[in-house]
Amino acid sequence: MTATWSAAEAERHLLSIELFGMRFGLERMRRLTSALGRPQDSFRSVHVVGTNGKSSTTRMIAALLEAHGMRTGTFVSPHLLSYAERILIDGSELAGDSFGAAVQRAAHAAEMVRRTLGEGERVTQFEVLTAAAYDEFERAGIDVAVVEAGLGGRWDATNVIASSVQVLTNVDLEHQRWLGPTITDIAREKLAVVRDDSTLVVGRLHPDAAREARAVADERSTRLVEASADPIDDALRVRGAFQRENFAVARTAAAALFGELDPVRVRAVAETVRIPGRLELVDSDPPTYHDSAHNPSGMRALCDSLADVSAGRPIVAIVSVLDDKDAAAMLATLLPYCAHVIYCTNANPRTLPPGTLHSLGSQLRDGGAPPAEIEPDPLRALARARRRASELGGIVLATGSVYLLADLRRGEHSGEVSAL
Repeated sequence: MTATWSAAEAERHLLSIELFGMRFGLERMRRLTSALGRPQDSFRSVHVVGTNGKSSTTRMIAALLEAHGMRTGTFVSPHLLSYAERILIDGSELAGDSFGAAVQRAAHAAEMVRRTLGEGERVTQFEVLTAAAYDEFERAGIDVAVVEAGLGGRWDATNVIASSVQVLTNVDLEHQRWLGPTITDIAREKLAVVRDDSTLVVGRLHPDAAREARAVADERSTRLVEASADPIDDALRVRGAFQRENFAVARTAAAALFGELDPVRVRAVAETVRIPGRLELVDSDPPTYHDSAHNPSGMRALCDSLADVSAGRPIVAIVSVLDDKDAAAMLATLLPYCAHVIYCTNANPRTLPPGTLHSLGSQLRDGGAPPAEIEPDPLRALARARRRASELGGIVLATGSVYLLADLRRGEHSGEVSAL
């Protein structure tokens, strides 16, 4: 093998294979992990699936287990600035050299697998990243991996682990082209990760999803545990009522794996855990929040918590949405809470034109849609929103897509926002 890749070289490689897109099926992933020596067999695992709340719940589970003395590996997606954000050991992102080496090993294995595949078949970017995470987890000697599924569950690349605990946060209509047209169909695809004689922890579910969870648990002799609130959840410092629900699920899942948890340690985690990109306060003058709500149910959860952060102040929103999302439903939920809206694009090629968003929003005018404008550039949109919020004595909210948050975060790190 050549010299170890740097983090930048690993990023370039991952970007170069992004074009191959998404391909369902686990056979490539099985071959890939076999080429790496099946690293996923060396640790216990918790598998987190659901429509919303997966990343938050995954991070919370890992933090709770770490607080109880377990070495953890965490795999989440997507990221904001760097692919390295997706792989964590004991709560810390991989250092540049470690990340580069992990991706290099997975890429080398992927090249070996490619030679065994049919014409036109490729190992995908997500498969390489997942394999890199599992391989690094083995090398780090972790006790347990807490793994967030990408899309669905049944054919997701993460689903080569023999998890002893599975978590279903919630189920709503999403990715119907791939997961099916109904709540039951989508729940069935997510619940395909459930293993025989394991424990399934569920959050607050739609009745159809709850019925499917019970059926799967019975079929696979799996213990079904419904998360319930506890007064200790009120110690949670991250913003948003939805996060208290996520914490209750995480606490229940951690206990399912570890056993009885120490209330003092649980409270300490509640007071210190951080979740990037979920009602995250990124600036104080004016108060500016980032939230990655990217579907109607995520937007409902966000809006249920806006009163907590706005304290009655006007909300100026920057909104960008991808073209495979139900933007009309998202706007119908969000706009009544806003005093002003600025529509923009993001760096993802699937971003909806801001004019389309403006048109959708204007159709909701009878429902109280606020004044709106178009500024395609995300950083200029942010600068406008800050000026408007300062005039109104309000707050800024950027939402609709994690890719928008990534664009804004990159601009803030480079100093471009302050220069506008």
